[in-house]
Amino acid sequence: MHPLGPLAFAALIGLPAVASAQDRTVDTPSGPVQVETVAGGLVHPWSLEFLPDGRMLVAERPGRLRIVSEDGNLSEPLGGLPEMFTQGQGGLQDLALAPDFEQSQRVYFTFAEPGQGGASTAVAHGRLTENALEDVQVVFRQEPKVSGSNHFGSRLAFSPDGKLFVALGERFKFEPAQDLSNHLGTIVRINPDGSVPEDNPFVDRQDAEPEIWSYGHRNIESAAIQPGTDTLWVAEMGPRGGDELNMPEPGRNYGWPLVSWGEHYDGRDIPDPPTRPELAQSAETWTPVISPSGMDFYTGDLFSGWQGSMLIGGLTAQGVVRLTLEGQDVADEERIPLGQRIRDVKQGPDGAIYVLTDEDDGEILRLTPAS
Repeated sequence: MHPLGPLAFAALIGLPAVASAQDRTVDTPSGPVQVETVAGGLVHPWSLEFLPDGRMLVAERPGRLRIVSEDGNLSEPLGGLPEMFTQGQGGLQDLALAPDFEQSQRVYFTFAEPGQGGASTAVAHGRLTENALEDVQVVFRQEPKVSGSNHFGSRLAFSPDGKLFVALGERFKFEPAQDLSNHLGTIVRINPDGSVPEDNPFVDRQDAEPEIWSYGHRNIESAAIQPGTDTLWVAEMGPRGGDELNMPEPGRNYGWPLVSWGEHYDGRDIPDPPTRPELAQSAETWTPVISPSGMDFYTGDLFSGWQGSMLIGGLTAQGVVRLTLEGQDVADEERIPLGQRIRDVKQGPDGAIYVLTDEDDGEILRLTPAS
């Protein structure tokens, strides 16, 4: 029986997969890559997670959650999701399966939650059943809720010790990212039930939110744990220039909006990071920007020589950015050009790389070495 029982048979309604006529090959420095369209008809898909039986759970930004079969059939939207703020960049965002998913069937997700004052990013979990998430509970709310429709973040990453990192945006409010009394522009670290780990860096400070792990971030839409380590990596969007790759350390200040390798959209200069050596320095920066969204580490065998590589989805880059790391340094960078805004990137159980395109008619693409 499938790990989700009747869900494997009842949830799918048999929408046709996208024709293979759209398959193509792209050239990269390490060799040609075949690009296959697995499914289409998704509205701004934001996150993809593989279920134990090989099917995919996909979040669409307008607030829909779907099951996608291995051959590209889409389920009806699952029920049970909470009310969401779906203007601008808001909506349903990241997904993560609980570490004990095969027993608990629990799915974590982030979303823009409306409320007094505006909206903010929230984290919830629910139990996946045939056609819904049941027993949905919100376990974390970014405070405060503010006006506007930009920079919600957000990505989820479970560390090997079971703690949950939540990478957030500063809601396009700038200065609050330097204020520890709120969650804007921070990475928070919580227990799966939303409680605060006792070893978080600010738990003993009365002027700080205890969930905060690091701060001074702008808008993080890429995060992953490096395999074999407890190391969290994030890639965050700069303003006009200055996208950053960071390995966030507890209690560190990553500088936004005090410093940046970019400049404000109106052309005003921002001091460069070396002018404030007490602030954490990034591992890599990009100008022109790549607009990073989604991250995974490659551990498969299909792509020879890619083991251990960091894969980052690029919205502005319109492809996948592959980084070779040596410790905390980037030793090499390669681009896999796809000509489409890439919102998320995940290694599949077959060793292929799956990406989501950020479009009104978004797709799931499968990348394999071209023969």
